[in-house]
Amino acid sequence: MELPEEKISYLQLIKNGIFKENTIFRLVISLCPSIAVTNSIRNGFLLGVAVLFVQTMVNTTVGLLRHFIHPRIRIPIFMLIISGWVSVVDMLMAAYAREAYKEIGLYIQIIVAFASILARAEMFASKHRVDYSFFDGLGSGLGFLIALVIISFFRELLGRGTLLGYPIVHAKPLLIMVMPTGGFLVVGLLMGFFNWIDIRFYGGKGAGGAGGH
Repeated sequence: MELPEEKISYLQLIKNGIFKENTIFRLVISLCPSIAVTNSIRNGFLLGVAVLFVQTMVNTTVGLLRHFIHPRIRIPIFMLIISGWVSVVDMLMAAYAREAYKEIGLYIQIIVAFASILARAEMFASKHRVDYSFFDGLGSGLGFLIALVIISFFRELLGRGTLLGYPIVHAKPLLIMVMPTGGFLVVGLLMGFFNWIDIRFYGGKGAGGAGGH
């Protein structure tokens, strides 16, 4: 449903994407990268930045072109826009961040299939003007980036005893934390923690929605 534009503030759109409608901790979608690339802060941060860029640019593009997109073909058009911006990020990272690209390049390419990108284009950007769409995409992308960094922090610290590759804990690491099982565990615990805060202090109802790629 389209929101009354006079009641929308840029700051509220950003806060909404980071907290109330956080892609991973609140909406529980696009969970695959939260498990696959968060075994180090560097990888989680880089993928988060890539998603932030794509989400912001897709929202901006859809908001700019929304009056020219026929409703019956909107989904293929949205996917074309998403794939175009993902290709831009993929080529830039392949050219200027080759070492990181070797590790997370596959996940950069499948950003095109992230449910969160298409969801914001369909639910918000296609119904609001370009400036609101930009800030909605920025907030959603920041929320995704922050979530990946938080997950990566705990997984790298507990699973490797390092942060950004620098030794921090000199005890034997919990290797399970850098495996997919550890990823599911950390995501589940963090999701429960943030939803408990929302329910306990803000009267919320916890996370909703279903997982997706």
